[in-house]
Amino acid sequence: MSQALGSPIAPPRRLLDRPELLALVRDLAARREWWAEGLDTTSSERTYAALHRDEHLDVWAIAWRPENDTGWHDHDTSSGAVQVVDGLLTEAVLHIGGAEVFHSYGAGDGFSFAPTHIHRLTCDQGRAVSIHAYSPPLSRLGQYTIDDVGALLRVTVSDADELRALDVAHATVHA
Repeated sequence: MSQALGSPIAPPRRLLDRPELLALVRDLAARREWWAEGLDTTSSERTYAALHRDEHLDVWAIAWRPENDTGWHDHDTSSGAVQVVDGLLTEAVLHIGGAEVFHSYGAGDGFSFAPTHIHRLTCDQGRAVSIHAYSPPLSRLGQYTIDDVGALLRVTVSDADELRALDVAHATVHA
């Protein structure tokens, strides 16, 4: 996807760093008239609208439903940023020993992360809308699950696959 007519996104000529990604999603969140029409916020499932894609940047708007859960995942080689426009999203980060640390992000809140960051996002109540940006563009992600003996497994998925909590019985592990 190239820059859309009237798009507030100027195609970058290089990869963007985390502060630049966060500034971008904050700016785009404030321009609802540009992205809201292409996003179905009334669907019975989580929906997505691709806003921009070039060789350096990938930008999405996502409408979340209650109890949507990305499952544990990383973004392979891409740094990213998320800005919550409406509702509440919860990010969980796993710490050594199995403890989860939770961060709640409401409308107006945002965060960024490095490619090595492993987390999960959930929409625990109501509906939410968020803007996401990745640099370089997503091509694959790592999803995590625990096998039947308790080992943590990474499963490589395409950027075209929808993230959700994995069922270990259906996971295909790539070495």
